[in-house]
Amino acid sequence: MQTSNKFFDDMAKLATGAVGAAHSVKSEMEEAFRSWLDRQLAGMDLVTREEFETVRAMAEKARMENEDLRAEIELMKKKKAK
Repeated sequence: MQTSNKFFDDMAKLATGAVGAAHSVKSEMEEAFRSWLDRQLAGMDLVTREEFETVRAMAEKARMENEDLRAEIELMKKKKAK
């Protein structure tokens, strides 16, 4: 019976080593993917959230001014028509 116990002990050690190696490979693959993704994102022409919000506010202001001007033009047309 001692030999079968040793066999199972060896198998358990082998399995533990395989799990450790698989975890190590997983960690290395995740790090490589993150590195690749960082390089890809750095190469893109992306804007920060702050820049996006600034341009968005500018667009909203321009839209409101455009609506005001359109209303003013319509009022002028009505006055001219009378």
